[in-house]
Amino acid sequence: MSGGGNNVVNKVFYATSYHPIQAGSIDGTDVAPHDNGVRRALLCYNAGLYDPSGDSKAVGDPYCTLFVGRLSHYTTEDTLREVMMKYGRIKNLRLVRHIVTGSSRGYAFVEFESEKDMLRAYEDAHHSLIDGREIIVDYNRQQLMPGWIPRRLGGGLGGRKESGQLRFGGRERPFRAPLSHHLRGEKEVCRMIERKDIIGKRVL
Repeated sequence: MSGGGNNVVNKVFYATSYHPIQAGSIDGTDVAPHDNGVRRALLCYNAGLYDPSGDSKAVGDPYCTLFVGRLSHYTTEDTLREVMMKYGRIKNLRLVRHIVTGSSRGYAFVEFESEKDMLRAYEDAHHSLIDGREIIVDYNRQQLMPGWIPRRLGGGLGGRKESGQLRFGGRERPFRAPLSHHLRGEKEVCRMIERKDIIGKRVL
């Protein structure tokens, strides 16, 4: 069997900006929403109902901040801090909790003292175990990805099959060929390039 065809089929791509319909498609070519979550996210996207800068709790340097997801609901701030300190000095840590019950929502944002430490955690902490749960880590797309719509509004990236709302174009579930020419990305083999495509160059 020729290897050239396999290289095309297996090629993966990453979204450089967020669009709900594209994120709902494994190859980024959908032109219409296919589930209610995508429809809800599209409404928010078109109407400008979500403003990431409006989150008063989203503080700190987004270039030094990681999103940590799929945490056990039993994982505490202290436990998460202890694990993440292995990768560098932590400046701020926010475990997102339910506004009424105070219980963990299963994800957090960790700001490191330096971008170098953040990148080390990005490389090494992904799919590691905390309190028996395999976690995922990613860049702080809430603040760095143009057009971002969060999971609670039908958007986001990744997701589990059983949820029925998979979202593509990110680290966990990249787009896979074929892909429309108007969507661009980079191979995961060069994560630094992927990062620059997502967040752009830092404005000095």
